[in-house]
Amino acid sequence: MLRIRRLIRNDQLILSVLAVIVGLVAGAGTVAIRKLIGFIQFYAYGSDSESLFTEGHALEWWQILVVPTAGGLLIGLFIYYAMPGRRPLGIANVIEASALRGGRMSFRAGIGAAIASSASIGVGASVGREGPAVHLGATMGAWIAERLHLTRSLSRALLGCGAAAAVAASFNAPIAGALFAHEVIVGHFALSAFAPIVIASVVGTIISRATFGNFPAFEGGEHALASIWEFPAFVGLGVLCGVTAILFMRSAMMAEDIAQKIPTPQWVKPAIGGFLVGLIALILPQIMGVGYAATNEALRVELSLQLLIALILAKILATSISVGAGFGGGVFTPSLMIGAMLGGAYGLIVTGILPEYSSGPSAYTIVGMGAMAAAVLGAPISTTLIVFELTGDYALTVAVMIAIVIASVITQQFQTKSFFHWQLERAGLDLRGGFETGLLRNIKVRSIIEDVSETVPVGMGLNEMRINLQNSEFGELFVIRDTGELVGTITLADLSEVAFDHDFDDLIKAEDVVRMNPPILDADDDLQTANKLIRDSGEHYIAVVENHETMIFVGTLHETAVMAAYNRALMEARAEEHDGSP
Repeated sequence: MLRIRRLIRNDQLILSVLAVIVGLVAGAGTVAIRKLIGFIQFYAYGSDSESLFTEGHALEWWQILVVPTAGGLLIGLFIYYAMPGRRPLGIANVIEASALRGGRMSFRAGIGAAIASSASIGVGASVGREGPAVHLGATMGAWIAERLHLTRSLSRALLGCGAAAAVAASFNAPIAGALFAHEVIVGHFALSAFAPIVIASVVGTIISRATFGNFPAFEGGEHALASIWEFPAFVGLGVLCGVTAILFMRSAMMAEDIAQKIPTPQWVKPAIGGFLVGLIALILPQIMGVGYAATNEALRVELSLQLLIALILAKILATSISVGAGFGGGVFTPSLMIGAMLGGAYGLIVTGILPEYSSGPSAYTIVGMGAMAAAVLGAPISTTLIVFELTGDYALTVAVMIAIVIASVITQQFQTKSFFHWQLERAGLDLRGGFETGLLRNIKVRSIIEDVSETVPVGMGLNEMRINLQNSEFGELFVIRDTGELVGTITLADLSEVAFDHDFDDLIKAEDVVRMNPPILDADDDLQTANKLIRDSGEHYIAVVENHETMIFVGTLHETAVMAAYNRALMEARAEEHDGSP
């Protein structure tokens, strides 16, 4: 990168060129995911058509049960033995990488996640392909940034480029892809990143159109608002979508909690989930896979009210089971399908009651898609444009915006910012600190511990302890066995009534008054963990051990050392951003 900079003195130009490369590889990766899904589906069910699952007669009952079950078993084994952390990855991990890891992602994990997710969709799991595509695209951008040793800001920009290209290639929606990357992944709309992300999004769209043609993902037709008196109905649909989004997200998390409690090996759980999804699909095969064909049928008003309502409940249940059981895949497309079914059912009811004031069930289907997806994804701006670009219908602008705002507000007030942020919170990751939290996570306790600490042996007498405490800088002693293990700590308060009673000097030893199980840090913990422990325990001087298994004492950590290390890292990061920013 330094050699390139000597030849080209404009970082913005360099980033734009790299954005083209990222757009190409991310777009190609998205195409590869779609091809792989079709390949697996063909050998599993005998057809690679996206409309396969809407045609129940095309599938044998045993296929609907056996394929997801057997496929789930193979996918579970793959994830357990080949994936870091033994779990599927998706958009939440991309957000984590952007906010907390400076745009760094594992290339191996990205490829593995794409394979697991493609296989999951191919065997009929009720998940979406856009999440895996975003993860793979972001992985490509992060890999290129790492190979070129780019700064944090440039790395995050390229990660955003990969995500934008993937969304654009998945939906044939370049504008929405660019805004999705800014709104959800990067988290800002800074001009330094805007141009390269737009470039990557356009390149990803070109790759998709060259492969699959220039067609909207869904067939909605064009609509016009019938009357201004229709707006209360759109508000009502927004409220309904917000409530349904909360139900959907809570169902997914509940399914995950239930799956964790099942007393079977982790790699067996996707097979159990696949069997349950198959049972649902015996009645409603439309819930399997990405659900594009069923969504198109709702847009064309080809589904009855009873079937639409049944598909809402079945899709929520099937997707929750698929995600909770450990299949790879996203919730983007499922949320679109659930919103389409909800909007279609709502539209049929409204049109039946007030036909002269209704724009038609198909219009409500489009509005429901946008409101539901925005509430689940936490992306009202980009979702609005995604719906327009997916359907080619711009006449419903105001209606879609009203429903999206209402649904998003309800979800954020009663749930969380998005499904992805909730996933991260459940994993113990707090993104509220953003950049600052990322700095703390990148610093290990081992790097700033104090090797010289006030330690005493377990056999030290009371008088010696009293003298050591009086001379102690922080008023705390650490009791150590001869083998180096930490036993506990002693403060003046721990000595209680014998603190200044010399009659006990020959009777009391350190092991008699030691405080067992004090707050302890592992040497490989990060400073975010250390800061949280200091805050929660109320103590400012923490013992550090090699690990909680051996309990070998290696030093201490004071609150001031944490703050000093954070300030140093912050100044270094700011200097790097200043030197390396476009």
